[in-house]
Amino acid sequence: MAVHEFCGVVGVSLQGKGAAPYLYRGLRALQHRGQESAGIATSSHGVLHHRKGMGLVHEVFDREVLEYLRGPVGIGHVRYSTTGTSDLENAQPLVLKLRDEDAAFAHNGDIVNFERVRRRLQAQGIEFLGSADSETMAQLISVEFGRTRDLDAAIRRACGELIGGYAVVMLVGHRVVGFRDPLGIRPLVLGSLDGGFAVASESVALELMGGKLIRDIAPGEVVVLERGQITHTSQVPTPGETAHCMFEYVYFSRPDSVMQGQSIYEVRHRIGQTLAREAPAEAEIVIPVPDSSRPQALGFSEVSGIPYAEGLIKNRFVERTFILPDQKRREEEVRVKLHPVPGMLKGKRVVLIDDSIVRGTTLREIVGMVRAAGATHVDVRIGCPPIVAPCYFGVDMKERKALVAFDRTEEEVAQIIGADSVRYLSIPGLVGAVGIRQDGLCMGCLTARYPVEVPEERVRFQKALEEF
Repeated sequence: MAVHEFCGVVGVSLQGKGAAPYLYRGLRALQHRGQESAGIATSSHGVLHHRKGMGLVHEVFDREVLEYLRGPVGIGHVRYSTTGTSDLENAQPLVLKLRDEDAAFAHNGDIVNFERVRRRLQAQGIEFLGSADSETMAQLISVEFGRTRDLDAAIRRACGELIGGYAVVMLVGHRVVGFRDPLGIRPLVLGSLDGGFAVASESVALELMGGKLIRDIAPGEVVVLERGQITHTSQVPTPGETAHCMFEYVYFSRPDSVMQGQSIYEVRHRIGQTLAREAPAEAEIVIPVPDSSRPQALGFSEVSGIPYAEGLIKNRFVERTFILPDQKRREEEVRVKLHPVPGMLKGKRVVLIDDSIVRGTTLREIVGMVRAAGATHVDVRIGCPPIVAPCYFGVDMKERKALVAFDRTEEEVAQIIGADSVRYLSIPGLVGAVGIRQDGLCMGCLTARYPVEVPEERVRFQKALEEF
């Protein structure tokens, strides 16, 4: 696989403890969601402290910086740029004024109509420092807050104008506010800590902070944490539908996370089992593309009876190639990231399991590596249906022409990546493995029908649409 996702967010409110060490651990747990930049903002007695930088969490924050970030409340962010350039101006949290209060804002996802909203705000005299949609969203909430003097009402009004998928954490004075888009496209969970509460993109962040998952924040829900307590919840108007991103289950979330009551590991294991039934292969060994495809490969091995082996070893000090910011770097890093076990693949028929295939360039390198290690036959099995359309809600897949499955058969894809065969999981197979009804998932990149209106694209709830 090789794709970028969005970002990761975390917010903490404690009693009598500093928030920064918790935020640091939470961001380390979410590092897989973004590796370009990291940032933390905290508040102590009404004074905002913040620090952000380009690079990994442990590169941006050391003991001295964490000691500077004083206060029992705070938010944090790791970023991969899906909208806006990769530079410090667009790194988050963003710091802004909400009337007379200093505030910080961190966002995961994409806003489809942010350019139109941005132009409207600029016409009202609002100045922008960067190019990311996150700043547009933050400024819109700021403007609405100035009108209503009610933060909850400002968020609800802003969400009524914004189209897209998002999970947001805000720090306003001594309050941490977390909210989610009305369809629940982007994930956000609520958890308890010793002496407080937290919100985060994934449950694993809560656990690595020493906390426990309470529940998923509902689509459109606004949660306020204050002085280590949950002090307020409210609901943005929703369409009564959900559209949880299927890609979280297939690839992006950590396997040790729980989302919408589903263990990500178990979902991926079921994907592999279903894939073995739908797309069997004659082979002597099943190997995963590490690390994200291990559960799928184990499930495939169990059902098929073909022995599982770790035929490719990952260098754990190399970034995830999908979230690197350009394709040339992704291709170069594959050769540094993975290396075949000497002798294991020589003379063998191999089933190579990957969680998904987007552009195909990374997998082509891997197939070539397996063949160079002596494999006589390479069947590729993909634990996701063909990705044939762009994602507009936070995953970096914006152009159809860059998608290897777009307008191509499995045989044509196999030829491009150098495999003897390629077979994908079916959409019904994916839905069954995830355990959520198809109309409760966002599958726009698989079906070209989207849960919200996107310019020049079809909406999945429209009637009588001709097939894509």
